[in-house]
Amino acid sequence: MTDTPIPARPEVAPPGPWAFPEPSTTRLDNGLGLQTFHTPGQYVASVRLAIPVVPAQEPRELEGILALLSRTFDEGTLDHSAEEFAELLERAGVALGSSTSEFGLVLDLDVPVSRLERGLELLAECVQRPAYPDDEVDRARRKRLADIEQENADPRSRAMREFAATFYTPESRASRPSAGSPATVRAITAPAVRDFHHDHVGPTGAVLVVAGDLSPLGAEPLQELHALVERTFGGWTPQPVEPVGPQGPVRREDARRIVVVDRPGSVQSELYVGCLGPDRRHGWGAYPVLSFLVGGAPQARVDSVLREDKGYTYGLRTAFVPRADGGLFIASGSVRADVTGESVGILLDILEKAREGFTPEEVRSGVDFVSQTAPARYATADSVADEAAGLALEKLPPRWVTEMFEETRSLTGEALVEAYGRADVGRWTVVVVGDADQVADEVRALGRGDVEVRRREG
Repeated sequence: MTDTPIPARPEVAPPGPWAFPEPSTTRLDNGLGLQTFHTPGQYVASVRLAIPVVPAQEPRELEGILALLSRTFDEGTLDHSAEEFAELLERAGVALGSSTSEFGLVLDLDVPVSRLERGLELLAECVQRPAYPDDEVDRARRKRLADIEQENADPRSRAMREFAATFYTPESRASRPSAGSPATVRAITAPAVRDFHHDHVGPTGAVLVVAGDLSPLGAEPLQELHALVERTFGGWTPQPVEPVGPQGPVRREDARRIVVVDRPGSVQSELYVGCLGPDRRHGWGAYPVLSFLVGGAPQARVDSVLREDKGYTYGLRTAFVPRADGGLFIASGSVRADVTGESVGILLDILEKAREGFTPEEVRSGVDFVSQTAPARYATADSVADEAAGLALEKLPPRWVTEMFEETRSLTGEALVEAYGRADVGRWTVVVVGDADQVADEVRALGRGDVEVRRREG
């Protein structure tokens, strides 16, 4: 038997340069912006309509109306019933969806490029001639009320809600549920939804993002697409109420405190710990790396102690969350109830010790992970369209992504420490959802401040 020589292992070369795609941009006469990303080989077009209507524009007594609008915008139009419109979508191979945030409303359309014109016609019909039938709005309202009951029973949802109410001033829209409370949701009617759409949903400040392989449109695909969008959306009239932009939430002066939300008999405690952080306009390239190193992966500092060494949790995660003006630095996850106090103490110690710096090995691993996985994260038309729509609502250009990753690749340990210092680490708002009779005294024993116990609603 002849020995076969083992081939030499090929050398792994450093990754080549990468940049987020640059769109072709234009604007319709009615004010609607158009960003076009030609992505060869992506034969399903991803269309995102980003509209700057925000929860801060909702009447206080009807909070949640934007969420109900989002859930029912495609449930029939003035030209077609809900059943007829659903059949039209199915025949055209169109998928419609939507999402809301404090930055605005995004309507999603995914359709084969060969049927893009039909898809845009149906999307335009939704936004220009919506029906919001009484029965569909009633159904969505009942569903939202059921969701609220589920959120009350879910410890993570409860922790997030209590954190927002504790951290932000009552006047800040961010202190209250983005999709409304039981009282405000019950007050929403179909005529109110129709009026809100008429007043706030329009082309002024809106951006239509189209990503996909546009070569089937013709020899001049960008011009053909602009003409197509002009035919479908050119008659969309501007909304009567000018967009106001997202509301910057304000931190409460007494936000630095500990709250235990009673959940009798719970064998786990849900932790939600946070402080002020940056928004995406302040050297954001460092913050995905910091999230990864501190608590963004199983090998990060938080899990290496609380999960691997102690066995107190299945996993805790940290994240920097940008908002309209400033942001949050959040650590969250569940721990065993019998070690709640110790876990909170260890978690806060780890987060605060990170201010002392990171090893060269940590810096390199974090920078490489964040920067070298970027091409894969933006390899599809839908991921490009999603990012571009989000940036449009934040008034950031698509090149911001490229600039952010360039900043990430140049990070040093000193730059990471400086960036971490811009978060208000140490001034914590701590929310624990668990059995108060078991965990409250443990948390008090940490000496981290007074502990307020909130009993379960109802």
